[in-house]
Amino acid sequence: MDSSPTSVAATSTAAFVDAVVEHARRSPEAVALTWRDHTVSYGALVRRAMLERERLAGLPAGEPLALPAVKSPRTLALILACLLDRRPLLLPSPTLGEEVLDALYGQAGVCHVLAAGKPPAATATGDGAHPLPGDTLLLLTTSGSTGTPKIVPLGAAALDRFTAWAGRAFGITTGTAVLNYAPLNFDLCLLEVWTTLARGGRVVLVDPDRATRGRALLELVARERPEVVQAVPMFYRLLTDAAREKDRTLPSVRHAVITGDAMPGALLARLPSVLPEARLYNLYGCTETNDSFLYEVRGAPDAGRPLPLGEPLPGVDALLVTGDGAVLDGPGTGELYVTTPFQSEGYLGPADGSGGFVEHPERADGRRWFRTGDLVSRSADGALTLVGRKDFQVKVRGVRVNPQEAEHRLLAHPDITEAAVVALPDPVAGHTLHAVARRAPGSGLNSLVLRGHLARGLARAAIPSTLLITDDPLPRTSTGKVDRDRAVRQHRTAA
Repeated sequence: MDSSPTSVAATSTAAFVDAVVEHARRSPEAVALTWRDHTVSYGALVRRAMLERERLAGLPAGEPLALPAVKSPRTLALILACLLDRRPLLLPSPTLGEEVLDALYGQAGVCHVLAAGKPPAATATGDGAHPLPGDTLLLLTTSGSTGTPKIVPLGAAALDRFTAWAGRAFGITTGTAVLNYAPLNFDLCLLEVWTTLARGGRVVLVDPDRATRGRALLELVARERPEVVQAVPMFYRLLTDAAREKDRTLPSVRHAVITGDAMPGALLARLPSVLPEARLYNLYGCTETNDSFLYEVRGAPDAGRPLPLGEPLPGVDALLVTGDGAVLDGPGTGELYVTTPFQSEGYLGPADGSGGFVEHPERADGRRWFRTGDLVSRSADGALTLVGRKDFQVKVRGVRVNPQEAEHRLLAHPDITEAAVVALPDPVAGHTLHAVARRAPGSGLNSLVLRGHLARGLARAAIPSTLLITDDPLPRTSTGKVDRDRAVRQHRTAA
């Protein structure tokens, strides 16, 4: 791309979008993106966006568009073009099947699908199109792990509030390098990409083809020296394994943010030796509400306890709600409800009636609350800890248990790096739990020792009936989480 100065003026869309354009005007030669073996300046990024914007000129104003989010600078320029034009943009995963995509397009009223450098392609609009909230800029989707992905509209004001918070929280400013590990359709990119660009930083894009190669990740971080890293635990496992193998440290990282999944205690304990200058955080949030809680790990991590959720972000409120709908005031366990300044107004289409967004359980205010589906425990000192998913609860011999409690206990063992526990129907017990755990390289851990570890921390009903130990990595989903069903199924078959 050409890197000569741009003459584009700010366009009064959303503040974070205007800020990107302003950086291009003031510092067109500054690096906005690092991708593979080349860089893209702010001037070049905005100019590319303006070229893409010209391709959209013939489409009706305000018409929702779709762009399968294949990671590249040209895709980012096309997203920026839609943001500049205030065109609502659906960003589905490029790995979704054709039928799922068609259903999403129909719900959002998408008539044209975009691809970088090409004219918009017409697509049949479904009969189920639903009106969008007035200031919608982005339409993200949930993972679809429990069915068809739900569409989550995000408005300009919510996005502005989030990017303003994230920039301050992690000290992102002119020239700050931030690693982008997540796919471009993930809400994590609101921090990694859009906050960074709004603050004049440099986004280091991780090539999806190298996202599961530890040595490639190590070389990228060592070469590009990002100061802020946000990623799922799988990334940190790959990075620390490669760093220890090469006897390397990565002192450029000032903020290392863990998100998206439970962090194994043994892995957490290893991070300070690889990231010696980094402050470590556990960041909790949902696509529907964006980030809600932040916990900074201070001192030596406790490998035997899951990380707390931490403190609510500014403007965030949370409730624990019991099974009978009562708000829990003191210690105990309940479903987490949150309301945030960054959240969606609700799902688009049929999913809006799914009960995810609700009023206060006791009608104490007029705000919309989101039922996360996460079971959270509050201790006597007020600390919140994730227990597991509400919809994962089952009964084993009449006792209600959550398989994720067993997972958390497995991951607390210093020689376990990955674990998966699933509940399978049983004609006698109702359900039985089945587990597979990956032990650390060189570990002599056996199932007898591991069962003793489980027995010391779990109720009898929560101890898996079968426990398999493997030295091989467990299969992963497209989001980087352990694929529980496939992991247990593969190892039960092999056994």
